Amino acid sequence: MKAFDCKMCGDCCYGEGGITLRDEEVGRIADFLGISSTSFMTQYCETRNGRLTIRSGADRFCIFFQQRGCRIHPVKPRVCSSWPFYPANVRDEESWELAKDACPGINRDCEFAEFVRQAKK
Repeated sequence: MKAFDCKMCGDCCYGEGGITLRDEEVGRIADFLGISSTSFMTQYCETRNGRLTIRSGADRFCIFFQQRGCRIHPVKPRVCSSWPFYPANVRDEESWELAKDACPGINRDCEFAEFVRQAKK
């Protein structure tokens, strides 16, 4: 039983300041977009609480979210690609239950132990 199958709904792309970037991700995304790392950071990023993040649009969605998916999906940041297997969801069943309520891609019939097992893969 698969614990998660992304529905490309964008629910996890909503909010401000949550998509943090590592240094190596900046170059990878910039290369994918065909621009310099400096241009990428100037056009698409901001610093929040001392961390580099991808900006949100006026609609509060990540600026790379499009109607049915992510414009940078092949090179999306680790924080995005790890959803819903975030440490809090893997450690705490209550957090996992809240994530299930928020994300249509999480299999409602999957037991927590199986979710944890798949997270460790």
